[in-house]
Amino acid sequence: MKPVIFAAALLAAQPVLAADWVVQPAASTLGFSGTQTGQAFTGAFSQWSAQISYDPAHPEAAHVHIVIQTASAHTGDTQRDEALPGSDWFSAAAFPQAVFDATGFTALGGDKFTTTGRLTIRGNTKKLVLPFTLDISGGTATAKGQVNLVRTDYGVGQGSWSSGAWVGLNVGVNFTLVAQSK
Repeated sequence: MKPVIFAAALLAAQPVLAADWVVQPAASTLGFSGTQTGQAFTGAFSQWSAQISYDPAHPEAAHVHIVIQTASAHTGDTQRDEALPGSDWFSAAAFPQAVFDATGFTALGGDKFTTTGRLTIRGNTKKLVLPFTLDISGGTATAKGQVNLVRTDYGVGQGSWSSGAWVGLNVGVNFTLVAQSK
């Protein structure tokens, strides 16, 4: 084999390495919404981190790893905020972190994408398809998305809270992640 052909074959066999991005926490949000006694409420997690690798030329090689501190959930309602880290809800003492881990983005056209990953809350792991939009301008990427979950699929809301009579079973999770390329 000629040296040039051999070198080209070696380069073609190398795995695609996506570029790393650094999330800008002050410009990013990770929120949730639900209903309690028929009234809508919203909240957010104030402590979380994200590792993101993404190359626009190779979305299939992307990787996202998000770690959420469950005790950082807050809604602005004192009673609800005191209950959320408790054993009936996030059980933050036993399960201090929720984790979303996904590999590969699927382009849907324009700025629309999905990624399929695994979400773990309270030790319960489920496959999750996450739709999002992605806008890259210069060295800044902004991803926005929203997905609906059934909280009891993840063990959130134990005992009398598991029926959905007082707190709705459906929960929306929304995010805006702003990141700078490294």
